[in-house]
Amino acid sequence: MKEADWETSSSEASDTDSNSKDATDELYYEPGSLPKLQFRSDISKVRWNDEICMAEVVEKRGKLWTTTGVIRSGKIYCSIEETLFLAELGALVLMDEKDIQLSLKDIYGKIEDEKNGCCRELFEVYRHLKSLGYVVGRHGVPWSTKAAIKNNSFQGTPDGNSNIVDTEEATSFIVKRLSNLQMDELRLNFDVYLPNSKFRKSSPGDPAFLLCLIRDSPPSKGHIETLDRQCGEVPLKFCHVDHGRVSFFSFSKVELPVLP
Repeated sequence: MKEADWETSSSEASDTDSNSKDATDELYYEPGSLPKLQFRSDISKVRWNDEICMAEVVEKRGKLWTTTGVIRSGKIYCSIEETLFLAELGALVLMDEKDIQLSLKDIYGKIEDEKNGCCRELFEVYRHLKSLGYVVGRHGVPWSTKAAIKNNSFQGTPDGNSNIVDTEEATSFIVKRLSNLQMDELRLNFDVYLPNSKFRKSSPGDPAFLLCLIRDSPPSKGHIETLDRQCGEVPLKFCHVDHGRVSFFSFSKVELPVLP
């Protein structure tokens, strides 16, 4: 029998950066509060690519990229949730393919249409964890090609082939990965690492836990067991968002006493 164990809360390029205590420069706000635009001098510029549903970093500023974006052939690409999170912090401006700057409203629209591998609830979970200092990446998308080759247990491709070595292969992999995502599908969403100033994309190690979003009804026992097998030795947690409140929970097996 399963018992829910609730844990509810209040709502290659960058590898060369310094790994000192000042290596991360995240600006956090209280979970559950609305983000306020921050005025910064180290503003990065990224360009949205509709073909791969990610943004390519064209001007990298600041140290936030130590734990943000994936590296392919020396270039950094960031997902829509990473893009919006940094845009809310005032650390990033997003351009379209014609180099026209997009507003925050435009970026929120890319979340709402759910075509880019993310939805509103997933973004709220991502924002909540990042505001607490966790390192969060999409499950199944390697941080870098080096990481994919070193360890494909959690960072490799779905078919187990982690030898993604050139830009064309890497881009086609990302496109395939995102195009197959269904937001209502129960699946592993994020790899979550504990706050760590020495985190390196080339060798991230195993995540602290894997996270699965529940949008509607609770998962069946069969679904839980299937996801748990995919996690291997890494703990599995679930999350749910209700009116902006982010909750995390896990399931464990319990033995009920046999009554005489």
